[in-house]
Amino acid sequence: MAQVLGEHFDAENFKRWERETRLPTPRWHSSMGEALGIPVEEIVRARAVSQAFRIQRKTARMNGEEATAVKRRSFITASLAVAGVGALPEFAEAHEGIDAALHGSDAADIAYLESVFERNTGGYHGRDPQAVLSEMQEDLQVLRGVLERPHTARDRATVVRTAAGLTGLVAIIQHDRGNQQDARRWFATAARAAAESRDRHMLAWVLARHAMVPLNYGAPRAAAELAARARRVAGKTPSAAAALTAAVSSRALAATGDRRGALNAIKQANETIERLDRAGLADTWFGYPEQKHSVHLSQVFTLLGESKRAYAEQEAALALSTSPSVMTRALLALDTAQCLRADRDPQGAADMAIHVWEQLPEGFRTGLVRTRAETLRGSLTGESRDQLTEALTV
Repeated sequence: MAQVLGEHFDAENFKRWERETRLPTPRWHSSMGEALGIPVEEIVRARAVSQAFRIQRKTARMNGEEATAVKRRSFITASLAVAGVGALPEFAEAHEGIDAALHGSDAADIAYLESVFERNTGGYHGRDPQAVLSEMQEDLQVLRGVLERPHTARDRATVVRTAAGLTGLVAIIQHDRGNQQDARRWFATAARAAAESRDRHMLAWVLARHAMVPLNYGAPRAAAELAARARRVAGKTPSAAAALTAAVSSRALAATGDRRGALNAIKQANETIERLDRAGLADTWFGYPEQKHSVHLSQVFTLLGESKRAYAEQEAALALSTSPSVMTRALLALDTAQCLRADRDPQGAADMAIHVWEQLPEGFRTGLVRTRAETLRGSLTGESRDQLTEALTV
């Protein structure tokens, strides 16, 4: 089944479809039909049966009653008349209850959510932000259900830590899409979950990522304050989060014109990186590899007007980028364009930005990348400005 459904498919999803604890979204219907050897129409009808049963049960409970066995049997009989060999919601519910009783906990769901977090920390893998966000939608519903149920102290700590990570990833995606308000809300939720989990590295990571919202959208002083808080939470113990907080702080300070503060923060980040283990240097959203550090330094030196050092970091970041890194490559190119403008080559800056924009997939022409391109456009004048303006309006 997994081979037919393709990449990014988690086998646990299929088990949930079988138990009807989750329902497959339309994107999987065709592949499921091929894998199971049945028409897509049957899958659509079976899904409708399950969904209708859920609505009926929820309505009964909201009205202060419980659906009787007779009502359920009548529902199933009528459903089978419509869906033919469709699923049996009553048996799926019984199986779910028995399986949960045997486990005595939400261990399977908790383990699944941990795997979701791990899988999504790998970044976009060439997919645009909206596509990744859509893929996470059902997993967030699972998370909500798990959070609403009682747990042992140990399981609760695991769940809320995972919740901090997953909601933090949603916030990052919303930040990249340019939805600042929603990003802030998700980061606030992630911070609450991280605080409850008592994992200060997770909390520092969330706060540092949150600081990038005001940093990238025109409020560097607010970003500097939030980054400073993140650095205090991270403490002096070497961690990927500590390195990230120092790097984000250096960018925010550079944006406010505090050169000394920015360079001191870079020094702290460099010292922390030297002490990171393999997990800390992992190329994920939760790790802090050398490539990511060079991306941050590119911005720091671009903001400080030190083009030579910025060019070196841009080259280093590109050399270390092994994944598609569509957004990262675009942002580095726009840093290069800003350096060209600072070096009194406005036409070269415009040409660089236009080339990047024309090569960029439609799903990435928004949010952070567009904001960075618009910032460059605002710093240009004359013909170079007009050319970039025209490219950005196409």
